[in-house]
Amino acid sequence: MIARYTLPEMGQVWSEQTKLTNWLKIEILVCEAWAQLGAIPPAALENIRNRAGFDLNRIKEIEAETRHDVIAFLTNVAEHVGEDSKYIHMGLTSSDILDTGLALQLRDSCDLILKRLHDLMEVLAARAREYKYTLMPGRTHGVHAEPVTFGLKLAGWYTEIERHIERITRTRDTVSCGKISGAVGTMANVDPAVERYVCEQLGLTPCKVSTQIIQRDRHAEYLTVLALVAGSLEKMATEIRNLQRTEIREVEEPFHSGQKGSSAMPHKRNPMISERITGLSRLIRSNALVGLENMALWHERDLTHSSTERVILPDSSILLDYILERFTRVMERLVVNRDNMSSNLEATMGLVFSQQVLLALIDKGFLREDAYRLVQEAAMDAWQRRIPFKELLQKDERIRAALPADELERLFDYSYHLKNVDYIFARCGL
Repeated sequence: MIARYTLPEMGQVWSEQTKLTNWLKIEILVCEAWAQLGAIPPAALENIRNRAGFDLNRIKEIEAETRHDVIAFLTNVAEHVGEDSKYIHMGLTSSDILDTGLALQLRDSCDLILKRLHDLMEVLAARAREYKYTLMPGRTHGVHAEPVTFGLKLAGWYTEIERHIERITRTRDTVSCGKISGAVGTMANVDPAVERYVCEQLGLTPCKVSTQIIQRDRHAEYLTVLALVAGSLEKMATEIRNLQRTEIREVEEPFHSGQKGSSAMPHKRNPMISERITGLSRLIRSNALVGLENMALWHERDLTHSSTERVILPDSSILLDYILERFTRVMERLVVNRDNMSSNLEATMGLVFSQQVLLALIDKGFLREDAYRLVQEAAMDAWQRRIPFKELLQKDERIRAALPADELERLFDYSYHLKNVDYIFARCGL
């Protein structure tokens, strides 16, 4: 059983309490750095460390008057500290605290998403091995193509999640960037040693060049990668929805005791979670577009990004965390109907072997165009008259002359499509 990471954990990362706790941590670290440079007396630093705190309700009261969240926060902290609060926020601008604190939230979000992805990857690996040789119709354009295995389908999903783990890991590095560089990033009023110290203590990399803010390509990358992960989940959920259709019914979402599918039709067992994942992934994608639009700000900074980020960053993070957890649970308990896969594979009465017949005729000396025409004629006849494909091939004198009955029979062997499954799985590390 996969370890569960409760949904509120991601919510906690984006809570007001966490945000303000990060701000306070950063302000204290800045004071420590200034103290090391001799700009803050040791006694004042000790007082700040001991007494600095905040009250959420009080901050809201102050913000109602100031209309400025950071000033409201600093005012409340000053009420706790007293006279030595004059040393707090020395040489800084609001975004030094806002963006460095945001970097901590983004980094922690990446860590939680990585946990979810590893959980899903583990489940997909187990189920891929379970159905490694379970044949089912391959479908292109929604039409039966050649046989695949359900395990191979899941192995493809496994490798896709593996790539997302790589992407989130890279993005974690990208967003783990702080700035303590002052009003327009010139460090005119703050010593570079302060930024180095604060970022080192927080495990962040100092932004090489900042303006009043950290540039928003980093945040756009985060949102875009989240949208990519959501896009993969939507793709997988859509496949489950299709395979659960009544006329296919090769897989089904788990349906729990007491669960109801319809208020009107008691027989209904709908792919509700997969549909929910599909819908929520659209929100995550739309948020990524806003993140891309936030990159173009006026000069050293404007506020057009700020209001949207208060929505899109927590929302996308929490939504992705949620749909990852939901999809992992679906895959853990997914009902796989092997019998239906087998019977659906026979639905076209052997047409899935058309390429083997084509290649065999070419091997016998037929021109590809001639061989294709002969096989297609028989295939179209099988479609129209619902006669087994092999039977029609056996009745064609031209084909029968090239392919005796025993050779033709060998071409209709499902094991042919399994011969490289082990190789593909080994290449995936499964």
